[in-house]
Order: sequence, then structure tokens, then C-alpha cells
Amino acid sequence: MRLIIVSGRSGSGKSTALDVLEDNGFYCIDNLPAGLLPELAERALIHTELAQPLVAVSIDARNLPSHLQRFPELLAEVRARHIQSDVLFLDAEPETLLKRFSETRRRHPLTSATRSLAEAIDDESQLLGPIADLADLKIDTTHLNLYQLRDTIKLRLLNKPEPGTAFLIESFGFKRGMPVDADLVFDVRCLPNPYWKPELREHSGLEQPVIDYLSAQPDVQEMYQDISTYLQKWLPRFAASNRAYVTVAIGCTGGHHRSVYLAERLGAALKEQLKNVQVRHRDLH
Repeated sequence: MRLIIVSGRSGSGKSTALDVLEDNGFYCIDNLPAGLLPELAERALIHTELAQPLVAVSIDARNLPSHLQRFPELLAEVRARHIQSDVLFLDAEPETLLKRFSETRRRHPLTSATRSLAEAIDDESQLLGPIADLADLKIDTTHLNLYQLRDTIKLRLLNKPEPGTAFLIESFGFKRGMPVDADLVFDVRCLPNPYWKPELREHSGLEQPVIDYLSAQPDVQEMYQDISTYLQKWLPRFAASNRAYVTVAIGCTGGHHRSVYLAERLGAALKEQLKNVQVRHRDLH
């Protein structure tokens, strides 16, 4: 059996996550009382007609605060039954959440006559702290649209064919902000930038003209060797520590050339050593 627990602040994309999981064969339950989690897992394990049941539940701030505080012991009880359990926590910057609620005109579940929307968003972060602290995978949706979020969830959660650590090599552009869910970040803005070559500006790090240009730069090759040596030494040790997900972020200015080239090359090299390596380009499109 596989159980995915989806949580996060309101407006961060939990409904989208459940929709993706439902479309991929999961039986989904929204707003499950946290106290029922062990019983649900037990019943799904015993009474399902499926050989390998897939269940996803959303647990969020609509729960009783006392139930949220008990989440660590409830999760431990589920895992004691040898049920594969992943905790997915979605979040976004407060300004983004405020904007989303303003655009949709939906009411935040914690707002009241005495609590503003900004205060509710801040309080929600405190309430969900016990879940966020135990999250196997955190996704910052600040810079993701609906389709990018769906693709990210499918890549990270559903592209994990076997138990073990899932590694993501992700390129990004600093001008759109650093990914807060990254475990390791490498800044490659010191390298020669194809953007300043008019004939290369419209190409990306996936295309041969940019690949040829960067491959010929000594600094790029030195940076690649240093990062590759570090990752090949230390990523297996992350896996040995039972980490479910590890994100390595490679950042340049715009996220189109240098970071894309290096992420692709590092991903290809690491796939020869590690079982579950994925490559994603956050800002390429």
C-alpha cells in the first residue's frame, strides 16, 4: 500500500495535488480529521480489493489544533504498520497567498471578524508546523502556475518507481528567486554567459549551439568537475541517511543557458551512479 498525505497552507495548491493523484489512480480524501489517519490506513490495508492500494489524503488547518499537534505520533503509528507513507507539504510566499485569495475571492478558513487574512496566513503556518517538520517533500509553489505544479507533482511523487531516495537536479534563474525547497544550491553566475552572444541568446542550454559554446569554456568545465565530484561523493550518503527526496538546484541569472546545460550534464552523470535521478528546468519555459 502507498499512502500520500498532502498538506500545506491554504492557497498553496493542495486541491491541484489531490486532482493529480486522483487522475493517477489514487483514492483521495479531502480534509481528513488527522485522528482518523491510522484507522483509515488500517481499513485500506485490510479491506481493499486492490493488491497495492493507493490512497491520498489532505490534512490541513481545518483540523482541530489538538489533532494537528498529534500528527507526529499518528504518522509513526501508520508507518509502524509498514505502510509506505509520503508527506507532501505545499507552501508559497505570504504575498503570493494573499494575491491568490484576492484574485479568487475565496475565504480563508482561519479568517474571522477579529483575524485578518494576513494574520490567518501567518497563524496557519504555526498550526501546520508539526506536519511541515515531518514532510518528506516540500514544494514551493510561489513561481509555479497550475500546469507547472501538476508536472512537478507527477515528476517528484509519481516518478519514484521503487523505495529509496529520489534526487532532483533542477536549474533555475536567480532573477525569479531561489527555490526555497532546495537542499543544495550551486550558483554558476560567475561563468561565461551565452546571453551576451547575440547568436546564442534565443537558444537554451538544451540546444547544440549553447552546448558547444559552454563545452569550450575552461571555467565551465572546471565548475562541472567540482560540482560533479562533490555530488558523486555526498549524494549516496544522503541516500544512506534514509532521505526520501533531495533537490539539487543549479542557478544562473535567467535559468535558460548555464544552469540548464549543467543540470542536464550533471543529471546524466549521476544517473550512471544513482537509481532515481530526475532533471527539471524551472524557468526554461
